[in-house]
Amino acid sequence: MSQRVREILSWYGADNPGTLTNLARLLNHGTLGGSGRMVILPVDQGFEHGPARSFAPNPPAYDPRYHFELALESGCSAYAAPLGFLEAGAREFAGEIPLILKLNDHDVLLEEPDPTQALTGSVADALRLGCVGVGFTIYPGSLHRLEMYSQIRAIAEEAKRYGLVVVIWSYPRGSGLSKQGETAIDVTAYAAHIAAQLGAHIIKVKLPSAHVEQEAAKKVYEKERVAIGKLTERVRHVVQSTFNGRRVVIFSGGPTQERDEAVFEEVRAIREGGGFGSIIGRNSFQRTKPDALKFLKTIMDIYAG
Repeated sequence: MSQRVREILSWYGADNPGTLTNLARLLNHGTLGGSGRMVILPVDQGFEHGPARSFAPNPPAYDPRYHFELALESGCSAYAAPLGFLEAGAREFAGEIPLILKLNDHDVLLEEPDPTQALTGSVADALRLGCVGVGFTIYPGSLHRLEMYSQIRAIAEEAKRYGLVVVIWSYPRGSGLSKQGETAIDVTAYAAHIAAQLGAHIIKVKLPSAHVEQEAAKKVYEKERVAIGKLTERVRHVVQSTFNGRRVVIFSGGPTQERDEAVFEEVRAIREGGGFGSIIGRNSFQRTKPDALKFLKTIMDIYAG
Protein backbone atom coordinates (compact mmCIF):
# COMPACT_ATOMS: atom_id res chain seq x y z
CA MET A 1 0.00 0.00 0.00
CA SER A 2 1.31 3.44 -0.91
CA GLN A 3 2.21 6.01 1.73
CA ARG A 4 -0.43 8.38 0.35
CA VAL A 5 -3.22 5.83 0.80
CA ARG A 6 -2.00 5.08 4.33
CA GLU A 7 -2.12 8.80 5.08
CA ILE A 8 -5.70 9.13 3.80
CA LEU A 9 -6.85 6.10 5.81
CA SER A 10 -5.35 7.67 8.94
CA TRP A 11 -7.89 10.51 8.68
CA TYR A 12 -10.74 8.10 9.44
CA GLY A 13 -9.68 6.91 12.88
CA ALA A 14 -13.24 6.32 14.11
CA ASP A 15 -13.94 3.69 11.46
CA ASN A 16 -13.69 -0.07 11.80
CA PRO A 17 -11.25 -2.24 9.81
CA GLY A 18 -13.98 -3.29 7.38
CA THR A 19 -14.72 0.28 6.31
CA LEU A 20 -11.02 1.12 6.03
CA THR A 21 -10.50 -1.99 3.91
CA ASN A 22 -13.26 -0.93 1.51
CA LEU A 23 -11.93 2.63 1.37
CA ALA A 24 -8.50 1.20 0.58
CA ARG A 25 -10.05 -0.90 -2.21
CA LEU A 26 -11.41 2.29 -3.78
CA LEU A 27 -8.12 4.14 -3.43
CA ASN A 28 -6.06 1.23 -4.76
CA HIS A 29 -8.19 0.24 -7.75
CA GLY A 30 -7.79 1.22 -11.37
CA THR A 31 -5.36 3.38 -13.27
CA LEU A 32 -4.94 5.88 -10.41
CA GLY A 33 -4.67 3.21 -7.73
CA GLY A 34 -2.30 4.19 -4.92
CA SER A 35 -2.04 7.84 -5.99
CA GLY A 36 -4.68 9.21 -3.63
CA ARG A 37 -6.71 10.36 -6.66
CA MET A 38 -9.77 8.70 -8.14
CA VAL A 39 -12.11 8.82 -11.11
CA ILE A 40 -15.54 7.28 -10.53
CA LEU A 41 -18.13 6.48 -13.20
CA PRO A 42 -21.65 7.39 -11.92
CA VAL A 43 -24.71 6.31 -13.88
CA ASP A 44 -27.79 7.46 -12.00
CA GLN A 45 -28.82 9.84 -14.79
CA GLY A 46 -31.42 7.45 -16.25
CA PHE A 47 -33.42 7.83 -13.05
CA GLU A 48 -32.53 11.48 -12.48
CA HIS A 49 -33.01 12.84 -16.04
CA GLY A 50 -34.81 10.11 -18.01
CA PRO A 51 -33.51 7.32 -20.31
CA ALA A 52 -33.61 9.16 -23.65
CA ARG A 53 -31.92 12.29 -22.29
CA SER A 54 -29.26 10.10 -20.76
CA PHE A 55 -28.62 7.28 -23.25
CA ALA A 56 -30.00 8.22 -26.70
CA PRO A 57 -26.71 9.99 -27.65
CA ASN A 58 -24.99 6.58 -27.30
CA PRO A 59 -27.63 3.79 -27.52
CA PRO A 60 -25.40 0.94 -26.21
CA ALA A 61 -25.56 2.78 -22.87
CA TYR A 62 -29.18 1.72 -22.40
CA ASP A 63 -27.71 -1.67 -21.38
CA PRO A 64 -26.57 -1.63 -17.73
CA ARG A 65 -23.69 -4.00 -18.54
CA TYR A 66 -22.19 -1.39 -20.86
CA HIS A 67 -21.33 0.77 -17.86
CA PHE A 68 -19.63 -2.04 -15.96
CA GLU A 69 -17.52 -2.66 -19.05
CA LEU A 70 -16.72 1.04 -19.54
CA ALA A 71 -15.67 1.45 -15.91
CA LEU A 72 -13.46 -1.64 -16.11
CA GLU A 73 -11.86 -0.96 -19.49
CA SER A 74 -11.13 2.67 -18.67
CA GLY A 75 -9.50 1.89 -15.32
CA CYS A 76 -12.01 3.80 -13.18
CA SER A 77 -11.70 3.60 -9.41
CA ALA A 78 -15.35 2.55 -8.98
CA TYR A 79 -18.78 2.39 -10.59
CA ALA A 80 -21.79 3.99 -8.85
CA ALA A 81 -25.44 3.42 -9.83
CA PRO A 82 -28.96 2.85 -8.45
CA LEU A 83 -30.28 -0.55 -7.46
CA GLY A 84 -31.65 -1.71 -10.84
CA PHE A 85 -28.51 -1.02 -12.83
CA LEU A 86 -26.27 -2.72 -10.28
CA GLU A 87 -28.53 -5.76 -9.98
CA ALA A 88 -28.39 -6.15 -13.77
CA GLY A 89 -24.63 -6.72 -13.78
CA ALA A 90 -23.34 -7.36 -10.26
CA ARG A 91 -23.20 -11.15 -10.69
CA GLU A 92 -21.57 -11.06 -14.13
CA PHE A 93 -18.89 -8.60 -13.02
CA ALA A 94 -18.57 -9.76 -9.40
CA GLY A 95 -15.27 -8.79 -7.83
CA GLU A 96 -13.96 -6.97 -10.91
CA ILE A 97 -14.58 -3.35 -9.88
CA PRO A 98 -15.62 -1.63 -6.63
CA LEU A 99 -19.35 -0.82 -6.65
CA ILE A 100 -21.21 2.00 -4.91
CA LEU A 101 -24.99 1.64 -4.53
CA LYS A 102 -26.87 4.94 -4.84
CA LEU A 103 -29.50 4.67 -2.10
CA ASN A 104 -31.78 7.57 -3.04
CA ASP A 105 -32.99 9.13 -6.28
CA HIS A 106 -35.18 11.89 -7.73
CA ASP A 107 -37.01 12.17 -11.03
CA VAL A 108 -37.86 15.21 -13.17
CA LEU A 109 -41.47 14.34 -14.00
CA LEU A 110 -42.64 17.10 -11.65
CA GLU A 111 -41.02 20.52 -11.27
CA GLU A 112 -40.48 21.20 -7.58
CA PRO A 113 -39.11 24.37 -6.01
CA ASP A 114 -37.93 22.27 -3.05
CA PRO A 115 -36.86 18.82 -4.23
CA THR A 116 -36.21 15.79 -2.10
CA GLN A 117 -35.16 12.22 -2.90
CA ALA A 118 -36.86 8.87 -2.43
CA LEU A 119 -35.08 5.97 -0.77
CA THR A 120 -34.57 3.46 -3.59
CA GLY A 121 -32.05 1.08 -2.04
CA SER A 122 -30.77 -0.09 1.33
CA VAL A 123 -27.57 -1.01 3.14
CA ALA A 124 -28.77 -4.62 2.95
CA ASP A 125 -28.96 -4.31 -0.85
CA ALA A 126 -25.41 -2.94 -0.94
CA LEU A 127 -24.11 -5.87 1.11
CA ARG A 128 -26.01 -8.40 -1.02
CA LEU A 129 -24.50 -6.95 -4.21
CA GLY A 130 -20.94 -6.89 -2.85
CA CYS A 131 -20.61 -3.12 -2.84
CA VAL A 132 -17.77 -1.29 -1.11
CA GLY A 133 -19.99 1.64 -0.24
CA VAL A 134 -23.28 3.48 -0.46
CA GLY A 135 -24.09 6.84 -2.02
CA PHE A 136 -26.70 9.36 -0.90
CA THR A 137 -27.78 12.78 -2.22
CA ILE A 138 -28.65 15.74 -0.03
CA TYR A 139 -30.04 19.10 -1.19
CA PRO A 140 -28.82 21.91 1.08
CA GLY A 141 -31.12 24.86 0.40
CA SER A 142 -34.30 22.76 0.06
CA LEU A 143 -37.11 22.95 2.61
CA HIS A 144 -36.66 19.16 2.91
CA ARG A 145 -32.94 19.32 3.70
CA LEU A 146 -33.25 18.53 7.41
CA GLU A 147 -35.15 15.33 6.67
CA MET A 148 -32.41 14.29 4.24
CA TYR A 149 -29.72 15.06 6.82
CA SER A 150 -31.53 12.86 9.35
CA GLN A 151 -31.91 10.03 6.82
CA ILE A 152 -28.23 9.93 5.89
CA ARG A 153 -27.13 10.12 9.52
CA ALA A 154 -29.08 6.95 10.26
CA ILE A 155 -28.00 5.25 7.02
CA ALA A 156 -24.33 6.19 7.57
CA GLU A 157 -24.44 4.67 11.05
CA GLU A 158 -25.75 1.39 9.65
CA ALA A 159 -23.37 1.39 6.68
CA LYS A 160 -20.32 1.96 8.86
CA ARG A 161 -21.41 -0.75 11.26
CA TYR A 162 -21.23 -3.20 8.34
CA GLY A 163 -17.93 -1.86 7.02
CA LEU A 164 -19.18 0.18 4.06
CA VAL A 165 -17.88 3.49 2.77
CA VAL A 166 -20.29 6.46 2.80
CA VAL A 167 -20.35 8.78 -0.22
CA ILE A 168 -22.51 11.92 -0.09
CA TRP A 169 -23.59 13.84 -3.20
CA SER A 170 -24.06 17.34 -1.71
CA TYR A 171 -25.98 19.36 -4.29
CA PRO A 172 -27.36 22.71 -3.10
CA ARG A 173 -30.75 23.55 -4.59
CA GLY A 174 -34.19 24.65 -3.48
CA SER A 175 -36.21 27.77 -2.72
CA GLY A 176 -33.54 28.98 -0.30
CA LEU A 177 -31.13 29.61 -3.17
CA SER A 178 -31.05 31.43 -6.48
CA LYS A 179 -30.13 29.39 -9.56
CA GLN A 180 -26.72 31.09 -9.56
CA GLY A 181 -26.41 30.30 -5.87
CA GLU A 182 -26.53 26.54 -6.44
CA THR A 183 -22.85 26.60 -7.48
CA ALA A 184 -21.75 29.72 -5.57
CA ILE A 185 -18.41 29.28 -3.82
CA ASP A 186 -19.77 30.00 -0.34
CA VAL A 187 -22.71 27.62 -0.84
CA THR A 188 -20.58 24.85 -2.37
CA ALA A 189 -18.03 25.04 0.43
CA TYR A 190 -20.85 25.02 2.98
CA ALA A 191 -22.48 22.01 1.31
CA ALA A 192 -19.19 20.10 1.33
CA HIS A 193 -18.69 20.93 5.01
CA ILE A 194 -22.22 19.73 5.86
CA ALA A 195 -21.51 16.41 4.12
CA ALA A 196 -18.30 16.02 6.10
CA GLN A 197 -20.15 16.76 9.35
CA LEU A 198 -22.74 14.13 8.44
CA GLY A 199 -19.99 11.50 8.39
CA ALA A 200 -19.15 11.14 4.70
CA HIS A 201 -15.89 9.43 3.79
CA ILE A 202 -16.11 10.78 0.24
CA ILE A 203 -17.90 14.00 -0.70
CA LYS A 204 -19.13 14.86 -4.19
CA VAL A 205 -19.88 18.48 -5.10
CA LYS A 206 -20.13 20.53 -8.26
CA LEU A 207 -17.33 22.84 -9.30
CA PRO A 208 -17.99 26.25 -7.73
CA SER A 209 -18.33 29.60 -9.45
CA ALA A 210 -16.89 32.85 -8.06
CA HIS A 211 -20.37 34.07 -7.12
CA VAL A 212 -21.01 34.56 -3.38
CA GLU A 213 -24.68 33.97 -2.56
CA GLN A 214 -25.09 34.91 1.08
CA GLU A 215 -24.55 38.51 2.18
CA ALA A 216 -23.20 37.46 5.57
CA ALA A 217 -20.66 35.20 3.88
CA LYS A 218 -19.74 37.88 1.34
CA LYS A 219 -18.65 40.23 4.13
CA VAL A 220 -16.32 37.57 5.54
CA TYR A 221 -14.87 36.63 2.14
CA GLU A 222 -14.09 40.28 1.47
CA LYS A 223 -12.77 41.08 4.95
CA GLU A 224 -10.52 38.01 5.12
CA ARG A 225 -9.57 38.29 1.45
CA VAL A 226 -10.37 34.64 0.75
CA ALA A 227 -8.94 33.87 -2.69
CA ILE A 228 -11.74 32.71 -4.99
CA GLY A 229 -10.97 34.43 -8.30
CA LYS A 230 -9.54 31.37 -10.04
CA LEU A 231 -11.09 27.91 -10.25
CA THR A 232 -7.97 26.40 -8.66
CA GLU A 233 -8.41 28.73 -5.69
CA ARG A 234 -12.08 27.85 -5.35
CA VAL A 235 -11.29 24.13 -5.41
CA ARG A 236 -8.67 24.71 -2.72
CA HIS A 237 -11.20 26.56 -0.57
CA VAL A 238 -13.77 23.75 -0.88
CA VAL A 239 -11.12 21.19 0.09
CA GLN A 240 -10.09 23.41 3.01
CA SER A 241 -13.73 23.54 4.12
CA THR A 242 -13.81 19.75 4.51
CA PHE A 243 -11.72 19.57 7.66
CA ASN A 244 -8.70 21.27 6.10
CA GLY A 245 -8.42 18.58 3.43
CA ARG A 246 -8.83 15.60 5.74
CA ARG A 247 -11.82 14.26 3.84
CA VAL A 248 -11.82 13.01 0.24
CA VAL A 249 -13.57 15.55 -2.00
CA ILE A 250 -14.32 14.79 -5.65
CA PHE A 251 -15.99 17.02 -8.20
CA SER A 252 -18.84 16.39 -10.61
CA GLY A 253 -18.22 16.40 -14.34
CA GLY A 254 -21.64 17.94 -15.05
CA PRO A 255 -23.46 17.82 -18.41
CA THR A 256 -21.69 16.92 -21.65
CA GLN A 257 -19.52 19.79 -22.82
CA GLU A 258 -18.86 20.72 -26.44
CA ARG A 259 -15.09 21.01 -25.95
CA ASP A 260 -13.16 18.22 -24.26
CA GLU A 261 -10.42 20.71 -23.48
CA ALA A 262 -12.86 22.58 -21.22
CA VAL A 263 -13.23 19.43 -19.12
CA PHE A 264 -9.47 18.88 -19.09
CA GLU A 265 -8.92 22.46 -17.90
CA GLU A 266 -11.31 21.80 -15.02
CA VAL A 267 -9.47 18.59 -14.14
CA ARG A 268 -6.17 20.48 -14.04
CA ALA A 269 -7.75 23.02 -11.70
CA ILE A 270 -9.03 20.21 -9.45
CA ARG A 271 -5.57 18.64 -9.36
CA GLU A 272 -3.78 21.92 -8.67
CA GLY A 273 -6.35 22.92 -6.05
CA GLY A 274 -5.81 19.73 -4.06
CA GLY A 275 -9.03 17.97 -5.09
CA PHE A 276 -9.03 14.19 -5.00
CA GLY A 277 -10.57 13.50 -8.37
CA SER A 278 -13.66 13.50 -10.54
CA ILE A 279 -16.94 11.65 -10.83
CA ILE A 280 -17.81 11.81 -14.51
CA GLY A 281 -20.97 10.29 -16.00
CA ARG A 282 -22.60 11.95 -19.00
CA ASN A 283 -19.31 13.30 -20.35
CA SER A 284 -18.16 9.66 -20.46
CA PHE A 285 -21.06 7.41 -21.44
CA GLN A 286 -22.76 9.77 -23.90
CA ARG A 287 -19.96 9.19 -26.43
CA THR A 288 -18.88 6.02 -28.21
CA LYS A 289 -16.82 3.65 -26.15
CA PRO A 290 -13.53 4.28 -28.06
CA ASP A 291 -14.00 8.02 -27.58
CA ALA A 292 -14.95 7.54 -23.94
CA LEU A 293 -11.86 5.42 -23.25
CA LYS A 294 -9.63 8.04 -24.87
CA PHE A 295 -11.38 10.82 -22.94
CA LEU A 296 -11.08 9.08 -19.56
CA LYS A 297 -7.45 8.14 -20.21
CA THR A 298 -6.61 11.80 -20.75
CA ILE A 299 -8.30 12.74 -17.47
CA MET A 300 -6.42 10.05 -15.57
CA ASP A 301 -3.15 11.09 -17.19
CA ILE A 302 -3.75 14.66 -15.96
CA TYR A 303 -4.41 13.46 -12.42
CA ALA A 304 -1.32 11.27 -12.60
CA GLY A 305 0.70 14.36 -13.46
